[in-house]
Amino acid sequence: MKTILVTGACGQLGNEMQLQAAQDRQYRWFFTDVAIASPSLRAADGGSPVLALPITTLDITDRAAVEAFIEDHAIDIIVNCAAYTAVDRAEADVEKAYLLNAIAPGYLATAINRRGGQLIQISTDYVFDGTAHTPYTEEQAACPDSAYGRTKLAGEQAVLEANPLAMIIRTAWLYSRFGNNFVKTMLRLGREKSELGVIFDQIGTPTCARDLAVAIMAAINQGIVPGIYHFTDEGVTSWYDFAKAIHRLAGITTCQVRPLHTSEYPTPAARPHYSVLDKTKIKQTYGIEIPHWEESLRECIEELAKI
Repeated sequence: MKTILVTGACGQLGNEMQLQAAQDRQYRWFFTDVAIASPSLRAADGGSPVLALPITTLDITDRAAVEAFIEDHAIDIIVNCAAYTAVDRAEADVEKAYLLNAIAPGYLATAINRRGGQLIQISTDYVFDGTAHTPYTEEQAACPDSAYGRTKLAGEQAVLEANPLAMIIRTAWLYSRFGNNFVKTMLRLGREKSELGVIFDQIGTPTCARDLAVAIMAAINQGIVPGIYHFTDEGVTSWYDFAKAIHRLAGITTCQVRPLHTSEYPTPAARPHYSVLDKTKIKQTYGIEIPHWEESLRECIEELAKI
């Protein structure tokens, strides 16, 4: 029985990995995060526990602590869901972003490599500057245009240098019923406001964290093939059209959503104007079928309505 460590267990993807683990008992699981509110995973909006999996505290920026944990628990595979994801704040907090997004993954990769194990590192579409007009493939040169993107790319490089058996999965526009995300924000604002402006000239693909967790499990179950992969849900949209779909599927009719240019909503960090990722490699390698973004969005909104 292989032993799997999932870091960042209280985040969107970490929560979804816990749900996957509850359905798949062929592995021995450890879930860690840096701040633990309770030993039970609770629904993001304060609902009753949906799982009772133990979550341990682990500071992945502490090299000695990482090495000790991996050795003491005989870890075979790490899924690193932990990251500094505050994109705008990273512009002024580069040191902390680099520590979490680059240094810490390097520690994890080095420690698991000593055991002959593997690491799945989650990365981002922000490693590209968004100036392309066709979906980005894994072979295209990365060219980040933000501190967040640069630190995540540095994390990729640190992982692959320390562990040649590692798998990098770049994803984009992640949301879930857990944590804070664009879907929840649009639902809340749609019910609070009569009018809302959303960027229409940034194009990408919304990705349900559950779909990414399912893909990660496919890689683990079939055997991790090292390298860089792209994963999002299928389809292409803008943030504006994404917001419109959220309101339509949630039955929100009292809020008018109007399109904004990026220039009308300046942010500290540059966003890719086009960050559609080509998923051919991961689909062919693992034979997975990926749902359309609107299909997964509908299911997520239905689940949120039950909380």
